[in-house]
Order: sequence, then C-alpha cells, then structure tokens
Amino acid sequence: MATESPAGDSPSRGKRADARRNRQAVLTAAAEVFVLSGIDAPIRQIAARADVGMATIYRHFPTRADLVTAVYHHQIEACAEAGPTLLASAGSPLEALRQWIDLFVDFLVTKHGLADALQSDNERFAALHASFLDRLLPVCAQLLDAAVESGDIAPGTQPYELMRGVGNLCIGRDDDPRYDPRRLIALLLQGLQRPRPS
Repeated sequence: MATESPAGDSPSRGKRADARRNRQAVLTAAAEVFVLSGIDAPIRQIAARADVGMATIYRHFPTRADLVTAVYHHQIEACAEAGPTLLASAGSPLEALRQWIDLFVDFLVTKHGLADALQSDNERFAALHASFLDRLLPVCAQLLDAAVESGDIAPGTQPYELMRGVGNLCIGRDDDPRYDPRRLIALLLQGLQRPRPS
C-alpha cells in the first residue's frame, strides 16, 4: 500500500508529475536544438538544454524517430491551441489572425529544421503531414471566419490556400539571410483586409 505524503499526494503521483515535466522539458529543448543544429544533433546536447539525464530522454523516446515525431506533434498542438486563445484575448479577430500567422511562421521554421526527417522514408513520419493539416486547418478557418464576420477581411480566402501561401513564402529563409518572409507575409495579410470607407 502506497504511503501518502504530508500534502496528501502519493509518491507515484509525484513521480508521474515529474515525468510529465521532464517530458515537456525534453520536447521544448529538442525543438530548439533541432532548429539550431538539425535532427542529428547529439542527444547529450538536448539533455543538457533540458537539464535532464540522457537516460530520461531514452526512457520517454527510445529512438530518435520517436523524439522527432513527438517534437513535431508538440509543435502542432501548441500552434493549434494558440488560435482560440488569441481569438479571445486579441484586440480584434484580424489581430488574432496576424498573431496566429506569426506563430505559424515560427512553427514552419521549426518544421524546416525537421525537413530531412519529414522527407525520409521512415514510416513513423508518414502521418505527420496529415496530422498537421487535420489539426491546423480548422484553427485557421475559425480565425478567418471571425475576421470575415467582424468585417476586417473580405470573404473568400480558404484556410488551406492561406496556410499554403504562408508556407511557400517561408521556403528559402534558411538559405538566404537577406530574405525575410515575415515582411511579405505582412503584405499578404494586408491584401486580405477589407478597405475601410474614408
């Protein structure tokens, strides 16, 4: 029978909370390391950044493919969850859309850091693109619908074409420091706005 701690929590519950915190720390650190050093970065580099032992990483993610897949899903979830939060807190639906697109661009930069894995033949990565679309398209649609309803943008823009357009503008960013996709994306969003009567 498990003994209770003074706070009323069992030791096993405390261990589970520690395990969740460690997993979260590893995912965050791995995402940062993959962007900076690629998916072949040494596991010890991720462990040092997460402030955990290498055994902790292997306990949660037995293979590098497991870690890469988990990082990608973690990034998708963070981007998806931000949409409704921004819609509730931003000054307008258009501002929420702008802020979400900015997060989406950050995500795409991370995704490009994982490009080698995503283009590999490894079956573990096969469902990632579908997961990306299934999770993020409805969020983009919600933000677009709210901006149309508020009169900020004209109707007719499809979520897929907006996300695809933003993604295409991000291509080449890693290869040319003179190229800033965010400036062109800002112009794209400006072009969606409904003109205000003077």
